[in-house]
Amino acid sequence: MTQTNGPVEIAPDIHEVASEPEVAACYGLMRQLRPHLLSEPEFVERWRRQTGAGYCLLAIWNGPRPVALAGYRVQDNLMHGRHFYVDDLVTDEALRGSGLGHALMNRLKAEARALGCAKLLLDTPLSNRLGQRFYEREGLSATALRFSITLA
Repeated sequence: MTQTNGPVEIAPDIHEVASEPEVAACYGLMRQLRPHLLSEPEFVERWRRQTGAGYCLLAIWNGPRPVALAGYRVQDNLMHGRHFYVDDLVTDEALRGSGLGHALMNRLKAEARALGCAKLLLDTPLSNRLGQRFYEREGLSATALRFSITLA
């Protein structure tokens, strides 16, 4: 994995990914985060289903190429009330450490506030120490431990 040591010269063009061709362009980047996604058509179909349930995808673009992206949705539950849940967050591995993740997090926080959410939540694996340090630098705190079981 290559990391840069400082900000790259990319003016952050952040916008919602709203068309299937844009989603398809995001497949390679999303696969860095979700390697179990086996094909571009599978990714597009999952995006299509999830958008029906409120999922949104934002990306930072460098020309026609997404270089960072985040998937999110607004949820409401008894524990947190109305909150902003980040499902996916990834910066191209060649550009990590460039400030793109920080720009994307700032946009996500602004989106959450604009949507009337008092909290932004996300999950990350216990093994993802680099990600955990990034989230801590962004002002997020580890407040829970998630337990799961595979049923199928």
